[in-house]
Amino acid sequence: MTYDVSHTSTSHTSPSHTSPLSVADVPANLLNGRVAVITGAGAGIGAATAQRFAAAGAAVALLGRRSGPLDDLAATLRKEHSAEVLPVPVDVTDPAALTAAASAVRAALGRPDLVVANAGAMLGAPFEEADTAEWDQMIDVNLRGLLMTGRVFITDLLDAAEAGRAADLVHLGSIAAEVIFADYPVYGATKAAVTQLTRNLRASLGPRGVRVRSVDPAFAVTELGAGMAHEATRAGLEKMRSAITTITAEDVADAITYSVAVPARVNIAELTVVPTELG
Repeated sequence: MTYDVSHTSTSHTSPSHTSPLSVADVPANLLNGRVAVITGAGAGIGAATAQRFAAAGAAVALLGRRSGPLDDLAATLRKEHSAEVLPVPVDVTDPAALTAAASAVRAALGRPDLVVANAGAMLGAPFEEADTAEWDQMIDVNLRGLLMTGRVFITDLLDAAEAGRAADLVHLGSIAAEVIFADYPVYGATKAAVTQLTRNLRASLGPRGVRVRSVDPAFAVTELGAGMAHEATRAGLEKMRSAITTITAEDVADAITYSVAVPARVNIAELTVVPTELG
């Protein structure tokens, strides 16, 4: 599961723990010439991935709900990497707005060949106590928003593949798709749907040259879950995160960057990123 951690836990640290790769470690031309779109880019895994893509030479469209963090990140990427960056405030659950955002990306950066559908919501509670509005939010963001993200950019990806270039559609999933977390039934259901969707799209789009993959983190340090309403579940989340050395958003971003930089003939189809302690 990708957990809400607004600060890095200091519990259960290990002397052998090493930091993730710094942005400075990313080869400058690794993604040169590519046009990337990242949803949920204002914080966490999305922002860390944007930093690595920009450092690697890609033009990057930053999509997210909050304009402030997007603008701040865009300014940083331009300053530190001389990157071509476009911040686009948009709600991925609004199909018309997402379609307009896709047009804005094409007009400013060109046609994307790399899409990371990262926007997500994790709101846990026992089934009988949950606020059903939270169910709707997770279904809308984790599934419908991810579906529409792929849909509005799929023609761009197919055309890139037909031209002989690498083309990637990356879905952020979670180990909650496979592992049972009793108080996260709807979250787990949405992520299981993402896993099955990814596998079916890979069968459909892979023969046409588009690499479709899922990246499934566990215990990642992100803002995910910050809006959870159920107090006891929030307390349980704190207990779980303090019991293990978590991974960071940067760790997951490093894995994503590697997966999209391999030769076009290679698809790292399913990538699970977990703390070593989980085995």
